[in-house]
Amino acid sequence: MVLIAELTAVRHGQSLSNVVFPAAQAAGRLETGITSRDADVPLTALGRAQAAALGRALAAEPPAIRPPDVVLCSPYLRARRTYEIAADAAERDGVLLPTPRFDDRLVDRLLGDWEMTTGLAIEARFPAQAAQWRAEGTWLYRPPGGGENFPDVAARLSSLLADLHADHPRRRVLIVAHDAVVVVLRQIIEGLSFDDLDRISAAGGIRNAGITRFTRHDGRLTLAEFNTVTHLSSARADHQH
Repeated sequence: MVLIAELTAVRHGQSLSNVVFPAAQAAGRLETGITSRDADVPLTALGRAQAAALGRALAAEPPAIRPPDVVLCSPYLRARRTYEIAADAAERDGVLLPTPRFDDRLVDRLLGDWEMTTGLAIEARFPAQAAQWRAEGTWLYRPPGGGENFPDVAARLSSLLADLHADHPRRRVLIVAHDAVVVVLRQIIEGLSFDDLDRISAAGGIRNAGITRFTRHDGRLTLAEFNTVTHLSSARADHQH
């Protein structure tokens, strides 16, 4: 099979959940105040600035990455808006990015009954399940009510990768999705172990609007850059004013 030429995976910009969940944990609160579904969580002002900075970086000379031929996006609001804002910013700078295709295989890890539930609330309301979660570990535990573990996420992303290679050989592909998607793409493409994923998580995880890129080399995809956020310096500056 002829592979795609390049795969770039970008996490969405900062979302409201990225702010309120850590704040609730730090304050010892069971609730975040968010009442929407996970799929409908919006970007924050900083997240929108990050998305615009991403678009400017794609239109810069030289660009942060070579312009993609194909764009796939998670259908969740925070990912859709990240690409919409980025594409608008790039177009203002004279670069027209492709119209995205939305693919349900790019959604965030499904948490079933635990969707939009804080860790403290899980411990308080589902003590037996919380104990099972600790026993099985983050990567293998599957939350009740239709939740996924990371091998489940890997199965859908393996299907997506196979389709990309078959449908877009020699093309550059940009994916805009979620931290779980970026981590599992690394696991699949590089053959990483769960210990490797633990090390990635311990190092700080996947940054909002960070760029992770794989290039084709000797008949396989190899990691070219991981979690790059140098293009976001203007977003931090913009957000402070």
